[in-house]
Amino acid sequence: MPELPPPITVVGIGADGWPGLATASRAALRAAEVVIGGPRQLALLPADEAAAERVPWPSPLRPAVPGLLAAHAARRVAVLASGDPMFYGIGRTLAETVGPERLRVLPHPSSVSYACARLGWPLEATEVVSLVGRPLHTLTLALHPGRRLLVLSADAQTPAAVAALLTARGFGTARLRVLEQLGGPDERQLDGPADGWPHPGGDPLNVIAVALGDGPRTSLVPGLPDDAYESDGQLTKRHVRAATLATLAPAPGELLWDVGGGSGSIAIEWLRAHRDNRAVTVERSAVRAERIGRNAAALGVPRLRVVTGPAPEALAGLPTPDAVFIGGGLTAPGLLDACWAALPPGGRLVANTVTLESEALLTAWYRRHGGELLRLAVAHAVPVGGFTGWRQAMPVTQWSAVKPSTDPGASS
Repeated sequence: MPELPPPITVVGIGADGWPGLATASRAALRAAEVVIGGPRQLALLPADEAAAERVPWPSPLRPAVPGLLAAHAARRVAVLASGDPMFYGIGRTLAETVGPERLRVLPHPSSVSYACARLGWPLEATEVVSLVGRPLHTLTLALHPGRRLLVLSADAQTPAAVAALLTARGFGTARLRVLEQLGGPDERQLDGPADGWPHPGGDPLNVIAVALGDGPRTSLVPGLPDDAYESDGQLTKRHVRAATLATLAPAPGELLWDVGGGSGSIAIEWLRAHRDNRAVTVERSAVRAERIGRNAAALGVPRLRVVTGPAPEALAGLPTPDAVFIGGGLTAPGLLDACWAALPPGGRLVANTVTLESEALLTAWYRRHGGELLRLAVAHAVPVGGFTGWRQAMPVTQWSAVKPSTDPGASS
């Protein structure tokens, strides 16, 4: 039986450096033959206490992790991380690379724990948003009147960028408190309103506490107002959109294909349902694809992946979806077949149409695969002279189905 490689010890360290480390963490660093970490973390180790070879992470970090660990596989390796390695830290990448059973994690209090302690905020009631390696617009999804947020900064300029975003989104009265070097001897706090943030960039190691006051109210459930989207008219309208998302039934971590993205509303509201959800929208028009990207950023889900090209050709190579929505192009040869074939057993497909030709196609698929075929009709009250009457929107035919483990219609 081959000898197992030594475990990788992951040591969390704070701004207080070596003096703030627990006994077990100091012992692990003394015993290590090589210590890997960022230059800032490595600089916190005194040479007379930790004599191991020091190896800084290269950039970009994630692609380099497997090779770097393999190069030192026979040695006792310790990895330095900021605070709690398993909270937005290197611990996740290491666990995904070598497996959690290879890791021995020795956490330090996270910057979020320190911040809540300084502010007197209950940790479980405080939302955390990381902007480290993520677009600034990621913060938009968390903006609701009266909420408290902790924002993990990417650098010294993040507080000013956050203040500008809050002001642009209608939360200029929000109060910001920047907590620098938490737990270290140079700890400092800066305070001010988002509108007219008065402080220049300070220490890059900072956390931003945001107390939101009045501002625009945005619903958490599907069915945002149509005017929340920039659109050329290719938009799944609000009430049909809410019904469609309910049928798609997003669950945490699932991946959606939104085929015929239009304005991107289905994919965007799928992503808004949970921060771990993923979505790819496929749109043949480059102009609309760019518009989808703007809508995704404005509504707090810049992680939406936009693929420009015609379906089904543009679907090749995409990761396996948990659900597929087809909002346009149903009559394109092979589109429904490609989407159905891409789904694993238990995957959901929902298709909407307003044309008779596509309705006939969906009816045929309903007969072959079962599922549910329905018509959604919405009417709005409008003035009729001095009275009020109903104006009917075009009815939408919707077919939805869950792919079985054995598909009776596969060979039809």
